[in-house]
Amino acid sequence: MNKIYLGIDPGDNGGLVWLDADGTILECQKMPSTPEDVLTALGSYDCENVVCFMEKVGGIPGQGAAASFTFGKGYGELTMALLARGISTTLVTPQKWQKHFNLSGKKGESKTSHKNRIKAWAQQRFPQQKVTLWAADALAIASYGFEMRK
Repeated sequence: MNKIYLGIDPGDNGGLVWLDADGTILECQKMPSTPEDVLTALGSYDCENVVCFMEKVGGIPGQGAAASFTFGKGYGELTMALLARGISTTLVTPQKWQKHFNLSGKKGESKTSHKNRIKAWAQQRFPQQKVTLWAADALAIASYGFEMRK
């Protein structure tokens, strides 16, 4: 059975992307809003064949305590759902996958400009997919996992 590469950009504005063994998009979806929906989404494919690459994130500068707690709770639920499904997961920092594709932030670049540059890269790489901001990072993370498979 061929491997399936799952890229996850965690958080409310993130997404889940599955690529097949050829690097073609199987599915691209916005991050589910409930733990039950996350668990269901992660069971979409034969989990024994899924290899996950998930963005490793820490605190977000300027984010308040309540928002940080909410994000951490969601991240923990996502991690537990991956464990429950038996999906092998590799954590990858934003710096690592962005550097791999030459998408690192540039000096003086705004967050919006940086995000739009990642979106444009993902749209070019996957012209058949309408790339949204929520999907862009997940597409890049899945692509990183696909390229690191060897």
